[in-house]
Amino acid sequence: MKRTGSTNVMLRKLIDELKSQKNIWRAVAEELDVPSRKRAYVNLYKINKYTKSGDVVIVPGKVLGVGSLDHPVTVAALDFSKQARAKIEKSGGKVMSLYKALQEVKEFKNVRLMKG
Repeated sequence: MKRTGSTNVMLRKLIDELKSQKNIWRAVAEELDVPSRKRAYVNLYKINKYTKSGDVVIVPGKVLGVGSLDHPVTVAALDFSKQARAKIEKSGGKVMSLYKALQEVKEFKNVRLMKG
């Protein structure tokens, strides 16, 4: 059977845009270009465990609200659960889409790529 890829037009455009960027964005594009059932799901406790204050976290999938954050981080992901979005903002962090992160993140010093 032929692999067709995502039928979501906006996701296809995002993947094409990411593939034309630097290596970290190409890695994100590769992670997004999989079936939705294989996409990354990351809980907040994992983000809390592996980051420090001021880090930028890129999740090529969905961020879920299990756990809590005790320091502010900027999280860019394809999607967020309602609880995750609220907890990130409550901790003083920032929530953004991958497309917005592509425009804003230019320095990769404190960037973490997290996948399930």
